[in-house]
Amino acid sequence: MQPTLVTERLILRPLVLEDAEAIQQQFAHWEVVRYLNAMVPWPYPEDGARIYLEQLALPAMARGKEWHWSICLKSAPEQLIGNINLTDEQDDNRGFWLGPQWQGQGFMSEASAAVTDYWFDVLERPVLRAPKAAPNVESRRISERTGMRLIRTDEGEFVAGTLPREIWEITREEWLKSQPPKR
Repeated sequence: MQPTLVTERLILRPLVLEDAEAIQQQFAHWEVVRYLNAMVPWPYPEDGARIYLEQLALPAMARGKEWHWSICLKSAPEQLIGNINLTDEQDDNRGFWLGPQWQGQGFMSEASAAVTDYWFDVLERPVLRAPKAAPNVESRRISERTGMRLIRTDEGEFVAGTLPREIWEITREEWLKSQPPKR
């Protein structure tokens, strides 16, 4: 089973079907979805979160091919503020989104570090790659702060249309060297 991860300010708990309503409220905003993969429907349907959970995320979690967490504040554990996931896809191992009112406060950097640690420490994967729309400067900064490097650029299809795409990478060895010793 996928564990709950805890950081200084966050609780990352495994995604469940009961998260559908909160996801629907936080996710269906242009500023959240514009740089996501074009597979995300826009305008976002009223039952989009429930369909996503039932047909994609929860079955992939059950198969052990994807790991999805709801991001909640320790100070308000009932409040879902975003999602973060890991996937066993070539060139696409980590993805995330955060509700608009919680962006720019370092929450996603904190959540990204926790799941990256899980990817390397628990799943023992050799490399983590994260694609992103090049105009998504905030996402690029998260990659830069966590020691990732840009390895390739091309074009990708996003909700906002065809945009330059960047693939960022960090190896297990690089990640482990950058982390403080475990107690």
